[in-house]
Amino acid sequence: MASTLKGRSFLTLFDCSTAEIEHLLELAEKLKQMKKAGEKHQYCKGKNIALIFEKTSTRTRCAFEVAAADLGMCSTYLDSKSSQMGKKESVRDTARVLGSMYDGIEYRGFEHEIVEKLAAYSGVPVWNGLTNEFHPTQVLADMLTIKEHFGSLAGRHLVYYGDARYNMGDSLMVGCTKMGMHYTVCAPEKYFPSGDLVDRCMNIAKRTGAVIDFMEDPYEAAKGADVIYTDVWVSMGEPDEIWEERIHDLVPYRVTEEIMAAAGPNAVFMHCLPSFHDLETEIGRSMHEKYGIDCMEVVDSVFESKASLVFQEAENRMHTIKAIMAATLGGK
Repeated sequence: MASTLKGRSFLTLFDCSTAEIEHLLELAEKLKQMKKAGEKHQYCKGKNIALIFEKTSTRTRCAFEVAAADLGMCSTYLDSKSSQMGKKESVRDTARVLGSMYDGIEYRGFEHEIVEKLAAYSGVPVWNGLTNEFHPTQVLADMLTIKEHFGSLAGRHLVYYGDARYNMGDSLMVGCTKMGMHYTVCAPEKYFPSGDLVDRCMNIAKRTGAVIDFMEDPYEAAKGADVIYTDVWVSMGEPDEIWEERIHDLVPYRVTEEIMAAAGPNAVFMHCLPSFHDLETEIGRSMHEKYGIDCMEVVDSVFESKASLVFQEAENRMHTIKAIMAATLGGK
């Protein structure tokens, strides 16, 4: 397995076979155990990586920086103010410059075409930390979290509530399809993913035994679910006026105690974070003042419940990102 991943980029979960995803999850489990036991695992000692963040992040930046340090690497953080990519220098030229200095490049930003260009021209592995279309490192962490809790992935039923047209909905559908899971989108029809992506996943499902379906009734969709998953209703970079439309359309799809009860006593709640489950954020307070709501995509009682795996899920970003870098740089 090491020879199939070493030197490769990680841009979407389409890039990996089911067996390769299973390998990354097994490696992440091993690295997590070593981390907890205090065992050194500097599989990439002496290497250097560049972290390009055109969109800010808490979990993605911390996960990459800690994972790099644990693997024995040095990392350079480049935000939109400290990089000239796309402004004074083309993506292609930036890729060739960074590829000559670094052993790997992470990109978190906007159009997926940018991370594809970095991979095409840098000559080193490139990892997608988030684009408008895909967020594969998050979904790999989600898969690890589900596997840890239930013991397996195949046949597990994940229901995604909310806007499924962008990176999280897209990547969850790909990940669930690759791993033979049952993936349900629950939202108004206009928030369903694109037909082309659905068709591509349906073709994969024929080989893996996965099920993909779409529902508009939030209580019917929850019945029998293993995982209830949601995300913020407005993505980074979208205009403020979108909030009113999303709140109007998606409040009926908020994850509540009633939704969790419909899923059953063994169901878990997951969210990629950050979450607007209370009024302890600027945006949360602003939406409360404008629209009179005290939470958005999930109620606080569910977020803080025993069924919630959100912080285990957040920690697993580090372990799965470490596995991706170890496999693509160190050949593990």
